[in-house]
Amino acid sequence: MSELQLKAAQYRALQAVNKEQIALYWSIGEAIVHRQTKYGWGKSVVEELASELQKEFVGVQGFSASNLWRMRNFYLEYNNHEFLAPLVREIGWTHNIIILEKCKDEHQRFFYIEMARSFGWSKSMLINAIDN
Repeated sequence: MSELQLKAAQYRALQAVNKEQIALYWSIGEAIVHRQTKYGWGKSVVEELASELQKEFVGVQGFSASNLWRMRNFYLEYNNHEFLAPLVREIGWTHNIIILEKCKDEHQRFFYIEMARSFGWSKSMLINAIDN
């Protein structure tokens, strides 16, 4: 196996892991929205879920209350966007959060998702592009 083949295989593996992580975070965001609908609005729904997940998955990062709020907002923002919903699965979580928090309309979000996806922009490159 050549070095190029190895790097290509590693990249495909990272893409698969990323897609699964985004799908998980989407599902958690959806669950939060459903719990809030069922039990009423409130921070306690998110705080309780964060506590449950942290107990269940000791040592696993990403289940803080603040990140769960991001998952909720991520789901709410892209849930009804047939075009953007599949694209967000093709970039990393950090890139998605940057775009979600810095870009206020779907056209701008589409542009930066495409740029990050197509050109493999790093976090700092993405931030610089949006800020400029």
